[in-house]
Amino acid sequence: MTDKKSPTLADPLDPEQVANYLQQHPEFFVHHQELLGDLFLPHESGPAVSLVERQVSILRERNIDMRNRLSKLLDNARENDKLFDKTKRLILSLLEGQDLGDIIDALHYSFDKDFNIHFTSLQLYGNADKLPSSQAQVVAIAQAREHIAPLLKSNRAMCGTLGQKELSFLFGKHAEEIGSVATVPLIHGTTFGMLAIANRDPNYYRSSMGTLFLGYIAEVLNRLLPKYLPR
Repeated sequence: MTDKKSPTLADPLDPEQVANYLQQHPEFFVHHQELLGDLFLPHESGPAVSLVERQVSILRERNIDMRNRLSKLLDNARENDKLFDKTKRLILSLLEGQDLGDIIDALHYSFDKDFNIHFTSLQLYGNADKLPSSQAQVVAIAQAREHIAPLLKSNRAMCGTLGQKELSFLFGKHAEEIGSVATVPLIHGTTFGMLAIANRDPNYYRSSMGTLFLGYIAEVLNRLLPKYLPR
């Protein structure tokens, strides 16, 4: 003789079990009124759909839509909280940098480890012999104008795709791997550099995408980096 298997939370409930439970707990829906909107109770009106039934159906659909919207808002809020925490850590690391190398190392580390950015390029325009050594690529401003003039003319962040010439200039050997980019010039009186990030997915950085984060980081760099550059 085998023992009858005890039901678990994973087992589906038998309709009779549900009916018996509700009979023994008639106040159940008083304490769980949020479930009433999900109940389906057809009105006895023959083959036609009654006005009451139609109204309940519409209210139920609106309720589901509102729940979905609320869920998306909560998801966005959680993502924004995460982005804020990552950005705060990055800003503090930049502020704690003791020299140009520290600041640029902190930027690359955060973009790579915290933000999972596939490729980061930071260019500084000037004479390489007069700039401290760092992960930044140092090029002459004339060379930059020759390769990425349209990007230098803008004073705001931009997203989308670039030609092979621009990609090679900004990302060097990784140019062939890049699908889409976001760029922002670094400006302190005049343009002194370019910050660019890239993703392998051609649709990741789109022209319609918000650039608030990248623009904010650029504003911080605009205030931190110039004091380390030759006057």
